[in-house]
Amino acid sequence: MRAATIVPGLRVAPGARGRPAASTDVSEPVRRSWLTLLVMTRLLGAGVAIALLAVHHVTDHDPALIAVTAGWTVLTLAVFSRWEQSQASRAAWLIDGAGAVGLIWLSGDWRSPFYVLALTALVLPATTLTFRGAVGWGCGFAAAYLAVAVETEIDAGTLRSSIRVETVATHLMVPIVIVLALAHAADLLTRLRDERERSERLALETERQRIAWELHDSAKQRVHAAHLVLSAALGSASDGARMGIEHAVGELRAAAADMDTSVAELRAPLDSRPVGALLRARAEELAHATDAEIEVSGELPALPPLVAVHAYRIASEALTNAVRHSGGGRITVRLVCSPDDCSIFVTDDGVGLPMQPRPGSHGLRTMRARAASIAAVLRVGDRADGPGTEVALVLPHQGREGGR
Repeated sequence: MRAATIVPGLRVAPGARGRPAASTDVSEPVRRSWLTLLVMTRLLGAGVAIALLAVHHVTDHDPALIAVTAGWTVLTLAVFSRWEQSQASRAAWLIDGAGAVGLIWLSGDWRSPFYVLALTALVLPATTLTFRGAVGWGCGFAAAYLAVAVETEIDAGTLRSSIRVETVATHLMVPIVIVLALAHAADLLTRLRDERERSERLALETERQRIAWELHDSAKQRVHAAHLVLSAALGSASDGARMGIEHAVGELRAAAADMDTSVAELRAPLDSRPVGALLRARAEELAHATDAEIEVSGELPALPPLVAVHAYRIASEALTNAVRHSGGGRITVRLVCSPDDCSIFVTDDGVGLPMQPRPGSHGLRTMRARAASIAAVLRVGDRADGPGTEVALVLPHQGREGGR
């Protein structure tokens, strides 16, 4: 008997008040939405700034400033687009914000055309940090801008003019307002996602209970009745019919056992843990029933409840079959994600698939039905790199989901 080898995947810590921390794994559609907002606003801000520098004489070094602006815009957008880690990195945000405020300082005027461009540096912090963290970041940006404004032009004369004071106050309030709006929008998206998941889970629980009741109160009772009738007929059956009746009784017994298993699964409450955590727990349970070494590696992003339930059931069934029937010494479960899809691979080094299905076995048929119900692809076959069997489940891309 061997213990399962658990190779943990990336685990992330939730942020305060249900909001994720800056390092949290954000779902791909949400991440792309905020990145798209950054790209559009930054290109617009850079375009306006460059146009104003080209048309009007703003500084004594306008051509050089145009080149710096274009290079900084291209570089920052390339970094944020190509390296996803930078989108949640405080260091990257700090460098980005410092560069944006630095352009204002180079222009020598706190009302420079680079002000709008600098505000785009708030998009990622405001939509990734906790609400308080986002507001704090916005206040820090406003303080840095005020320091540049004092350094470049604001003096005692500026403060004696009510119009200029109002202009300064407006410029200081705009980043705070932007951060509040973006942080609030991101919070609403997170709450909407959580409510949708809760509704899906409730609907799934209700449907599972309904099916469990129908199986127990109707189908299972009919199977038991048929079993009793055939068992009674077995005593008076001729030798020729006895073999067929015994086979039918065995099939009914297997069907009743399958129903008991299905009813137990359907009545069990849904577990909200990630699929990877559930499979690791299942591997630890099965490790006590086999001498084979079980290894679970990788992690999947958060999935909708229906997809998560079926993905876990399919992978768990494949893992259980490998323990019971493969006869191998090593079983691996790999959870793999790419930009195109996510997959679960259950592999063993055992005897391979039997030539004929085992009597009373409907596991593979159930696994295929589960996969079809969530538009996933299930492949079951012999390993290409040695003896044994591999079960591969490819999940639909649209089924992936995550938090902010």
